Order: sequence, then C-alpha cells, then structure tokens
Amino acid sequence: MASVPSLASTVQQRLADALSAALPEAGSADPLLRRSDRADFQANGILALAKKLKGNPRELAAQVVASVPADDVLREIEVSGPGFLNITVSDRAITGTLSARAADDRLGVPLADGAGTTVIDYAQPNVAKEMHVGHLRSAVIGDAMVRILEFTGEKVVRRHHIGDWGTQFGMLIQFLIEHPHELDHEDEAAVSGEEAMSNLNRLYKASRALFDSDPEFKERARRRVVDLQSGDERTLALWQRFVDESKIYFYSVFDKLDMEIHDPDVVGESGYNHMLDETCRILEESGVAVRSEGALCVFFDDVKGPDGKPVPLIVRKSDGGYGYAATDLSAIRDRVRNLGADSLIYVVDARQSLHFKMVFETARRAGWLSDRVKAVQLAFGTVLGKDGKPFKTREGETVRLVDLLDEAIERASAVVREKAQDLSEEEIAERGAQVGIGAVKYADLSTSAARDYKFDLDQMVSLNGDTSVYLQYAYARIQSILRKAGDARPRAHAELGLAPSERALGLHLDRFGEAVAEAASGYEPHKLAAYLYQLASLYTTFYSECPVLKADTPAQVENRLFLCDLTARTLHQGMALLGIRTPARL
Repeated sequence: MASVPSLASTVQQRLADALSAALPEAGSADPLLRRSDRADFQANGILALAKKLKGNPRELAAQVVASVPADDVLREIEVSGPGFLNITVSDRAITGTLSARAADDRLGVPLADGAGTTVIDYAQPNVAKEMHVGHLRSAVIGDAMVRILEFTGEKVVRRHHIGDWGTQFGMLIQFLIEHPHELDHEDEAAVSGEEAMSNLNRLYKASRALFDSDPEFKERARRRVVDLQSGDERTLALWQRFVDESKIYFYSVFDKLDMEIHDPDVVGESGYNHMLDETCRILEESGVAVRSEGALCVFFDDVKGPDGKPVPLIVRKSDGGYGYAATDLSAIRDRVRNLGADSLIYVVDARQSLHFKMVFETARRAGWLSDRVKAVQLAFGTVLGKDGKPFKTREGETVRLVDLLDEAIERASAVVREKAQDLSEEEIAERGAQVGIGAVKYADLSTSAARDYKFDLDQMVSLNGDTSVYLQYAYARIQSILRKAGDARPRAHAELGLAPSERALGLHLDRFGEAVAEAASGYEPHKLAAYLYQLASLYTTFYSECPVLKADTPAQVENRLFLCDLTARTLHQGMALLGIRTPARL
C-alpha cells in the first residue's frame, strides 16, 4: 500500500496552496508549520513573508485564512499575536488518517526517497578477550540503526570489525604449539560460550605469564608473529582455532542480547591484510602520505599535540608494521569500491574521534570519500556507575558484559514474577529475559549516543518513568483489553467526536512516520525512544480518562478499541526497531 500522508503534511499543503492563492507575488512560500500546545499546529511563515512584502502580518494572515478552502480537514484557523496562525484539525480528519495507517502493514510509514547503501561498522569484540561493558553501546546502538535504516528502505550491510590480528597472537599461538592440548574439547559441538571464554581466558593468562617471565619464549613468540603475517600455514591454522573459539563465545553473548550476528558480516582486521601494501602505495604515490623519520604519515594543519607540533596519522610504522590507520583506510576502500556504499557509519567510542577524523580526511584527500560517499562516526559516550564514575567492579576491574546481562535478567524476572498472575515458571523466565535485555537496551537508546549514561539497574527495571518496562506494560495492558473485548472489534468510526485525550493520542499516533524518519536521517535512535515513551504516556492518560469496554455506545467501544489496537501496533513496531521485544502478557 502507498504511504499515508501525515496530518502535518496535509495541513502544510493546504496552507501553501492558500498562501499562493492569497499572495501570488510571494511565489512558493513555506508556511513554517509546527506542532503547537495552543492548537494542533501553528504556522509562523507569514511574519517573514510580511517583512519581505512590506505588509501588515495580521492583515496578510487574514487574507490567507480567507483563501483556505472549506473542507473536512481543518476545523478552525485563528490569527493570533502578530500574525501566527493557530490551526485545529477536525476529529474526522484524525480518525480518517489513523484508519488509513491501520490498513497498512507499515502503519503508513513511507520508504525514504533515494535510498542507497549504508555500511554500518558496529559490535567490535576482540578475539581471545572477554567482552566487557564497553562493548555494550556499540552493539546496541548499531543494531538499532540497522533496523531503523532497513525499515526506511535503505540497503544495509553489517560489518563487525573484530580485533583478530596483531602481536598478541604470536604469544597465544606459540603457547598453543608448546602446550597443544590447551584448546582441546571432548565434544567440539557442545562447547558453550562460557566454556569457550574460560578456555581462552586461561590460555591468555598462562601465555602472558610465560611471555613476561621467559625471554626465550618472548623471542619465539615474536618470531611467530612474523610467521603469522607471512601466511605460514600451520600458524594460520592455529590462529583460526582462536578465532573460531572466540566466535562461539561472541555469538553466545549476542544471543543473550537478542541480536543476530551472521558469519559473513564478521570481517576482522585480518580481512584487509591483502590490501595494506596497495593502500600505502596509493597514498604515497598520490602525495597524500609522506615519509617522515622512516614512517609513512599523513599530516593535518588542525591536528596538533600538547606541544603544538603537528600529530600525524601513521599509516605504516618505521619498522614496516601497519597500524590501525592502514586497516581502517583499506576497509573504507573495500566498502566503497566492493560493497557500493554511499554512507559509512562507524559506531565507535567518542574517545576514538580524533583517529576517525584523521582517517576520514585522509580518505577524502585520496578520493575514496567524496560529496557522493560520506563517512560518519556515530560516537558514543561512556557507561558510568551509579556514582557517575566509569563502571567498574568493586575490585576495580572492568565489568564483564555477560555478568551485567545476567543480573538485568534476574532483576527483571523478579519484577515479572511479582506482577505475573497466570504465567508459568517457564513463561516468567522467558519474559524476564525479554524485559531485562529490553531494559538494558532502552536505557542506552533513550539517551543521546554522544552522552555518558549511568547504568542503574534499579531504575532500568522500574515500572515508573522512562523505561522499557513501562512501554512493555502499556503494550501488554492493551493486549489484555483486546482479549477481553469479546465480540466488539477494533473499528474506526469517523463520525464520532473525540475526547481531548483521544485527540492527543490520535495526533501523536499520526507522527510515527516523522519520528522514524528523524531517527534515520540523524542516526539518532533516542528520538524514536522519546516518541514511544510519549506514546505510552498519552495512552496511559487516555486509558484513565476514557472507558474502553464500558464506553457509552457500541460504536464508541469499537472506536476506542481501534485507538488501543493502533497504539499497540505502533509500540510493537517502534520497539522492534530498537531491538526490544513486546510480550503480549506480563
């Protein structure tokens, strides 16, 4: 079905036509329509127009009002103040547009014009290392942006740039060669994520201890790095075992986060090794990079260190080794040339902003990025503890991500158990996971990504305030009403007048497409979260003020059930775009 124009766009068009009819000399002027507390909408464009035409704004406003054709969309237009227009739409128009939205699987949300291909780089764990709280935001924000952009019609390619290369692998592989049974399992197929990680952890600690205490082992490990980088078969086979073991673990954590990660999307640092030489050659031959003290560097006028001297981006070190820059630049070349990307989004910690600023500028100078192909860092802040300091355990260690998720599920299960009336233990466990993981995701996504946020589980699983549990309970409450409705079915009755809280809810439901478009265009999932919280709040007011099943007439019961049903569908779709489940019973 075709997309449904929002009431805002319909009113905007009516006013633009009236402006052209009343003031042909103004050309195609913008009425500057916005939502308003005084009426449904306010148009402010006549003030600027009056200045341009040297006329009296109130008189011009009256002329425009007189040119608006009488129809069933606009109930009242009032000239206010120095020449604003306060506009109230008819109840019939609200119900009519909602009815068209309800008839569409996409709730009338349009596909974006000129959709292209976006590559999103997110969820970037390191091989042979545990995932900690710092990995949470990249995964959650990236997953939400993938879902939002795909819903708007964008072709999205996921990329998980895992840390799977570098000097530590020389140490790990050499240790495994000398202690060959450390990674053996009796039953390879049955290895759990926890087992895989504890094996890797044990191995990492043992190899690190030997590396630090035995100079001869240290030397053997360094030589093993050279073997790895030159593609020695035996060394690569052992490296692959580390990667495979780590993936068992990664996937178990992502599964707990209710996120799908597919093997072809995992392209680590090693995936660009074959391009590094060529990337350096192109940069040097084009003059973008120059040799400085034996290293291949790119310099910038506006990037200086604390001593005031220029800080370069080092693409190749003086010993011939490659840094992150060479890999990141090769990845840009691959994503633009081979994946056909129009947009590159990097969901990466704000502390890496300078690195990515330099990488993107280098890629622009080399011609890999342009006006047609853009790269954006969706930079995120730090996860803080309740005390407002970076989140650590009591011992000062970084918090393991899996421990955090388990605790969220445990807390949420307690909340569900307390409220559950007719749920089995199995259902309580399932809902507990959906509520707990939803709580963690929503706390992250309802904050602007760039800001730090406090990780407070008590607040996250609260039924009051701006939490996912509040939204999930609103959805479950509606499902309960729809189950109790008996023969009465949700059906729109455009001839019925609307109570104030029905109008407020209806006008907000009509804004769903705008909220999705805003979240997509600015890469700002928190704007969608804010829309959904307001939707649940408006529904709560409607529910307390307007009896649904005990409304005055059968038609009013059906109309209110219709508002309930469309609210539930909008909550369900909106939460799904954030990667959060909406259980039908809680």
